[in-house]
Amino acid sequence: MFFGVTHVDVPVCDLARSEEFWGKLIGLQKVKHGEGFIDLDSGNVILRLVHVNKISRPVTLRVSVPDVQAAFTRLVNSGGRALYEAQRTPALELEAHVADPDGNSVVVWRELSEDEYGFIPELPKQGEWHKDAEDLFNELLKYVPALFRSMARRKVTKIIEEVAGYDHSSVTREHVIRGYILASAKIKRDRLIEPLKMCGINPDDYKEEFDA
Repeated sequence: MFFGVTHVDVPVCDLARSEEFWGKLIGLQKVKHGEGFIDLDSGNVILRLVHVNKISRPVTLRVSVPDVQAAFTRLVNSGGRALYEAQRTPALELEAHVADPDGNSVVVWRELSEDEYGFIPELPKQGEWHKDAEDLFNELLKYVPALFRSMARRKVTKIIEEVAGYDHSSVTREHVIRGYILASAKIKRDRLIEPLKMCGINPDDYKEEFDA
């Protein structure tokens, strides 16, 4: 019955001024225009600027940006009205709020990287882990780039618990080391040598795992 959201209507009092703000400043491309409206391509849905005499129901739009502070500053310096400066949210995002010339809210935002969380995420454990084993794994994960760390945490945790399962044991430091190595493709295991050494582990003691 429904084919998905195609447009978001943004009420504006001055089409030319709003096209300058949303089109040239934020970078949305005009794809259509007609009597009393301008369509701008946001990449996902069409932003339709609709001319009205009075704004009675302003809207809020979220715009993904790589640098929240830079985007916030640019919007404010170009005629936007600052509402809230860059702040962290419970959703682990960084966002700032600006009003366009008609009072519609623009939220510029990005997801925080794990290095910015301020805490260590819980491991997706299914079994019992010794504390020193969990501490070691969290230390090894620090050497994984933040962009890929969440995926690595899920994948390697599963392999570590499989290794411990073969021993019918709770997870120990030895299981973490062996699972950490085995979870990586053999051709890439040389990259694990330095992190292991930094954690006080001699990679030469695990030649069998490196060769597996």
